[in-house]
Amino acid sequence: MDRLKLDVLRILRRPLAGLLASLPLTLLAAPPDEVKALMEAGKPAEAYALGKQFPEALGDPTFDFFFGVAAIEAGHAGEGVLALERYILQFPDNVSARLQLARGYFALNEDARAREEFESLRKLTPPPAVVGTIDRYLDAIRLRETRYTTSTGLYIEAGIGHDSNVNSGVASANISLQNLGPVVVGPGGTKISDTYTTLGAGGYISHPIAPGVALFGNAFGELKSNVKEANSVFDLGNYALSGGISALREKNLFRLGLNDGLITLGGDRHRHSVGGSLEWQHQVDKIQSVSVGAQYARLTYTGANSARNSDFSGLTAGYRRLFPHAWQPTLTVSLNAGQEDTLDSTRNDLGRNLYGGRAGVNFTPAAKWGVSVGYSYQHSKYQAADAILGVTREDRYEAIDAAVSYLFSRNVSLRAEALLAKNKSNVELFAFPRETIAFKVRYEFK
Repeated sequence: MDRLKLDVLRILRRPLAGLLASLPLTLLAAPPDEVKALMEAGKPAEAYALGKQFPEALGDPTFDFFFGVAAIEAGHAGEGVLALERYILQFPDNVSARLQLARGYFALNEDARAREEFESLRKLTPPPAVVGTIDRYLDAIRLRETRYTTSTGLYIEAGIGHDSNVNSGVASANISLQNLGPVVVGPGGTKISDTYTTLGAGGYISHPIAPGVALFGNAFGELKSNVKEANSVFDLGNYALSGGISALREKNLFRLGLNDGLITLGGDRHRHSVGGSLEWQHQVDKIQSVSVGAQYARLTYTGANSARNSDFSGLTAGYRRLFPHAWQPTLTVSLNAGQEDTLDSTRNDLGRNLYGGRAGVNFTPAAKWGVSVGYSYQHSKYQAADAILGVTREDRYEAIDAAVSYLFSRNVSLRAEALLAKNKSNVELFAFPRETIAFKVRYEFK
């Protein structure tokens, strides 16, 4: 909710100044003027404390407006709502005041009244920045209602892009391998670029069974199809189902889930995974949260890759922080460690120990616009030497990704994304570069 607060403060700066300029000079005397000055200085707690010293000013429209905003920002939504309701009785067409009143209802968990106020404001066709804030609150209300009502969500997505290495091939056909010396990689093993299309869909359902306890289910599917017929063998499908139970206890959220995933390659089944996960999230304060989790999965491959069948176990840890800036930047950092143990004890060269992490920042430079930038690293060390090469494989994967999104309407969003990746390996056959760029459009059923 801190991101929404920053939205509203940014939106209100001009309306506050305009409202003040239009008032008679007799209304600009302290305390309204002093409360307003503290609000513009970003000090709502001080503005609220000052306003409390002048109870005789309650009922003055100017004072009620600024004191009401300060009270809501300072965490005293009840007093803020009362002050703004008095103001709106005299100025019912003031959009800024009604937006603040709706926020007050939201803070008081009066979701029905908040929704009614937000939706009526949206029908007035306010500026784009206000529309974006209203939509975020409506989405937050919808999410919060999952605690006590069954809720569902669904989206469909389509896109087009370009991949510089659809087959994860080596950059050059001439490489050198341990024990074999110089070799020439065939055409199917060197990198191949192509344009591709994507088609995806996903959804969720949440059903509460007790206060703070809910059953949930999620589904996701995406197919990446290369344009050139010769590259259809590298068409990639990714599908997943998950479900479980979540429990919210004050600042702690616990989730226990079962997961089922399938990856297809060229239209054929490539890898199937079945497993479970356990996660704990803790809200440290209004701007920080931490999480830890554990996962297990049985990985099953088909055909010649069946030697790679394995059990995967892993641990994750995460940290998230919101920074109080007009662009609402949010930093997310995660770490992971895991182990893949092959079911065939004679093929430990295909098992691996891995660890890595990711750091990302997303921010909102303007209404309806979103930007994200991230860096990922994954280190994999295999458990035994290759029988032919006589060396134990070790990979280091690095990637930089970026995306820009635009909320075209409440239901439709546009997104441009890019990836610059490189896998380094002590076995040249597994070293490859990759650059991708894509443009996608998503429709969410809300």
